[in-house]
Amino acid sequence: MRMKYDCVIIGGGPAGLSAALVLGRARKKVAVIDEGKPRNRVTGEMHGFLTRDPIAPSEFRRIAREQILAYPTVSFVADTAVSIAGTDGDFRITTAGGESYRSRKLLFAAGMKDLPLTIEGLADVYGKSAFVCPYCDGWEHRDQPLVVISSGADALHMAKLIAGWTNRFTICTNGSGDMTEAHREELSQRGIPVFDAPIRSVDSEGGIVHQVVLTDGTTVPCTGIFFRTTLVPGSDLPRAIGCEIAEAGTVVVDPFGKTNVPGVFSAGDAATRMHQAIAAASLGSMAAAAINGELSEEAWSHFTQAPH
Repeated sequence: MRMKYDCVIIGGGPAGLSAALVLGRARKKVAVIDEGKPRNRVTGEMHGFLTRDPIAPSEFRRIAREQILAYPTVSFVADTAVSIAGTDGDFRITTAGGESYRSRKLLFAAGMKDLPLTIEGLADVYGKSAFVCPYCDGWEHRDQPLVVISSGADALHMAKLIAGWTNRFTICTNGSGDMTEAHREELSQRGIPVFDAPIRSVDSEGGIVHQVVLTDGTTVPCTGIFFRTTLVPGSDLPRAIGCEIAEAGTVVVDPFGKTNVPGVFSAGDAATRMHQAIAAASLGSMAAAAINGELSEEAWSHFTQAPH
C-alpha cells in the first residue's frame, strides 16, 4: 500500500487536470490516475477553450501536465482504477496494474465514452469531418453542405443550431420512426430536406466525407456530418461505490461536485451533459475547491495543541 493522498483523481481530462491544479496550489497531496485514452483523441483540434483555440487534445494535456508538475504534491499515474473500497477519510483504490492507493477524498472525472458506431464508414470520418457538437466544430463547416443524422425532437433542435452556421443541410433519420408530422412541417417550411431511409454507408476519402448513401439508393452529397453518439460512463466505479446515477448515466452532484457518498466528488462529463472542455475544466476547479474546503475543515477540527 502506497502513501496516503489527500485526494485521488480518477481521470486526467480537463476536469481532472483543473482539479489537480487547484489542489496542487492548495498544497494537497494528489494522485491523478488516467489511462491516457480521452474521448476527444479522435479529433485533431479542440475549440472554444479561451486562450487555447484551436489546440490538439494531446497538446492541451501536455501543457496542462507541465504546468501542474510545478506543484510537487501532484503526481500522475498512467493506469486504470478498477476497484475502490473504504469510506470518507480512508478510501483504497486498486489499479489494473496491481497498484494500491489510499486517499482521504475521491474525485471521479473519467468522463464518458462512445459505444462503437454502427453506421458503415462513420468511424472513418469521426473527428475528421463528422462531429457531435456544433459549438465545437460548426465554425469550420460554415456555409458548407452538411448532413445531420438525427430524428424526432432532437433533429429539430439540431436543425435550429446548425442553421446558425449553414443553411445547406439535410436531415437523415436513419430509419427512425419518431419524426412527427409537426416536426416535418416545421422543417419543410424552412426548406430543409428530410430522408427517412436507413443509412447504408458514409463514403469518404482520407477522413473527409463526400456523401451519405441510403438503403433506397438515395445519395446525399455533403462535406460534413453532425450526429449523436451513444455514450456510457467512462468508469463504473461511481455506481459501484454507491453514487446516485442519473438516467443519462451521469453522476448526480450538487453545484460543487459533491455526490451522495461522503468524501466522493465528481466533475466534468462524468457529472454533466454539457460536454465541452471549458465547462469540464470549470467544474473540476469548483469540485477541487470543495474538496480542499472539506480537508481544511477536517484538519482544523482535528487540531490538538502541543504541550508546553
